Order: sequence, then C-alpha cells, then structure tokens
Amino acid sequence: QVYLKESGGGLVQAGGSLRLSCVVSERTFSDYSVGWFRQAPGKDREFVAGFSWSGGRTSYADSVKGRFILSRDNAKNTMYLQMNSLKPEDTAVYYCAADPVEVARMSVLGSWGQGTQVTVSS
Repeated sequence: QVYLKESGGGLVQAGGSLRLSCVVSERTFSDYSVGWFRQAPGKDREFVAGFSWSGGRTSYADSVKGRFILSRDNAKNTMYLQMNSLKPEDTAVYYCAADPVEVARMSVLGSWGQGTQVTVSS
C-alpha cells in the first residue's frame, strides 16, 4: 500500500497562488505514476497533473496548462503542485494519487490520499 498525504490547501482570492505538497512512501516515484486530481462539488474527479512512472514525464490538463507547475523532490519523497493565477473554477478537493500504470490510465483503483480543500474566491 502506498502512503500519500496532501497538505497546503486553503482559501485564496482569484489571481492568487497556492502550493500543494504530497508526501509519498519511498520508491513511489520509481514504481508508480503519481499525480494530482481534483473533485469539485457535484462533479466527477478529474486529472490535473502527473508524473509518468516511465521516465518521469509530466502531463497537465488543458485547463491548468501555463498556470500550474508540477515538481518533486525525490530526496524528500514529496511532490508539489504550484498553482498560480487561480480561478474560482479551480475550487475543489485536490487529491494526490499513485498508480502503477501510465498517467493517462490512472484510476480509482490506485492509491489515494485524503485530499486537501482549495477554495478560490472571486
């Protein structure tokens, strides 16, 4: 079982920034694709950004490209999501996930953190 723990959510005004962190178990980055998903009230969970387990390539949802930056610190077993130019529609619970498949195939069958709330006020 993979351990994932998110932090860094909060309330921010539109146009502001937040950085989310996700601490993971050792070897997670080498054995799994890891990424961020989000779920807004009444909506399905959606992919935000992720690192592929094969080579560590990054992928982003079109809705966040150019605004969000995914990074990681292998020594700290931590993945980060820098969120800039936030919009009210970015409001959601953000989840960290790990799955031993390509990023595009990550699903609820993988391992998930508890989530952290991000609220963007207009």
